[in-house]
Amino acid sequence: MNYIDMHCDTLMQAFLLRKDDIYTIEKTMADVKRMLAGGTEAQFFAIFMPPMSFRKKMGEGIPADDEYIRILREILWHTLEVHSDALAWAGSFADLEKNRIAGKCSAFLTIEDGRPVDGKMEKLEEYYNMGVRLISLTWNEQNCFGFPNSVDPEIMAAGLTAFGKEAVMRMNEMGMLVDVSHLSDGGFWDVVQICKSPFVASHSNCRALSPHTRNLTDEMICALADHGGVAGINFGPEFLHQDTSRKDSTVEAIIAQVRHMMSVGGEECVAIGTDFDGVTGTFEVGSPDRMNILFDALKKAGFHER
Repeated sequence: MNYIDMHCDTLMQAFLLRKDDIYTIEKTMADVKRMLAGGTEAQFFAIFMPPMSFRKKMGEGIPADDEYIRILREILWHTLEVHSDALAWAGSFADLEKNRIAGKCSAFLTIEDGRPVDGKMEKLEEYYNMGVRLISLTWNEQNCFGFPNSVDPEIMAAGLTAFGKEAVMRMNEMGMLVDVSHLSDGGFWDVVQICKSPFVASHSNCRALSPHTRNLTDEMICALADHGGVAGINFGPEFLHQDTSRKDSTVEAIIAQVRHMMSVGGEECVAIGTDFDGVTGTFEVGSPDRMNILFDALKKAGFHER
């Protein structure tokens, strides 16, 4: 079965491993070869922006934001060039369809954490021209867009900044997806009010089943669905279970998330956002070439392939 995965952090892992090609990498959860084996029709490759605490830990190992973005983009572009028979960049639905007909996996480029935009609208244009088609507005720290998810009620209730609101409108105009994964609840509801186009939660689950602040409430899932958006089911253990300290990612828990999200928002709002190479634990489905395990289990659970 072919599928789209809306989030992986494989580019960051390639950077840390000093690789310039992600077709095959032994020490990661995912690579292009395993994506092709698992039926990946399109993969959203995130450029995850390491927080300042990472820089303190790694010293000079992580360059300044724009240089870091350039390096990770080059890793993907080099892979696209060397393996053009299997993988092709996509910047639109038309590109995805063209690549599918050609028998190629589509590669979408994203940025996780809008920090490098730095309050400058021209940076959105720059990243769009570099091939970026989705930005996760925040990670787990405050930035020019707004506030992150948090256990602190005041931070969780805080919304988008004035710049963040203008930037969301500009992203709509450009055709760049607004991603609310990692965003505060207040920021989410600001996006609902502002967005004229569908927006996404690229790798977030259901808070009713797992109370992690990164997950979506039922009310949020309904609002997302009403906007024509999707939420990518995250395979990370901390986002799957009622006990967020659990370290095991199970097919049973993933199916429970799918079932709940579908019952609340309808079948068209359920997507896949594995978070491969961005999560840790023990996994029943821990790489793209094992996705058939999930699809077989979904069928046994009564889900149709549609």
